[in-house]
Amino acid sequence: MTDPAADDRVPLLFLPGLLCDRALWEWQVRHLSDIADSRVADLTREDSVAALAGAVLAQAPPRFALAGLSMGGYVAFEIMRRAPERVIKLALVDTTARPDGPEQMSRRRGLIGLAGSGRFRGVTPRLLPLLIHPDRQSDTLLTVTVMAMAERVGQEAFVRQQTAIMGRPDSRSGLGVIDCPTLVIGGREDALTPPELVAEIAEGIPGARHVVIEECGHLPPLERPHAVSALLRLWLMYS
Repeated sequence: MTDPAADDRVPLLFLPGLLCDRALWEWQVRHLSDIADSRVADLTREDSVAALAGAVLAQAPPRFALAGLSMGGYVAFEIMRRAPERVIKLALVDTTARPDGPEQMSRRRGLIGLAGSGRFRGVTPRLLPLLIHPDRQSDTLLTVTVMAMAERVGQEAFVRQQTAIMGRPDSRSGLGVIDCPTLVIGGREDALTPPELVAEIAEGIPGARHVVIEECGHLPPLERPHAVSALLRLWLMYS
């Protein structure tokens, strides 16, 4: 028998980051299930942001709330360019509206080269400090979760994702036309997307709410799941 309350839940689409899958958002899917009918998109099968956004839109409900982290944020910006009328609320987590600079492009090409030569090892302990807060390096459950996601995504999808990221457009010029309720979240100690880049998004979107989560790196849904879930609940219910 269908739960009548379920009919009132908000359709919510989560977009993972590079080398991430459903596990990134698992806590939020579970703990928002009373108010949100959630699904997590697969961002592993295409090699351009445009193609990823098209695939997401083809599978999405007619209208939905949208939350993206890092690479998922790049795809979210493309969705907002293509179908803003379908997005009822937008949440952007530790992402940037800027394209890669020369140094970032060079680093990504180097990683693609390593993967192509058979030396893909996902997220190793050496890379974890770039992703999570230094104080969480000894959190075995967290670190194993991050590394396991990378292994599941795998080498070929990693190359496709990096190719898509390198080819993404500059989204800064489109920030001012986003007119749905928008929440922008960033980790204070994010080494990959520093707080000033996240703040730039919040400042560019009219009426956006900006929240910085203390003692948190690049992956707030995993590092600070209670805080992210609480923020998303308020965003879904009251914005």
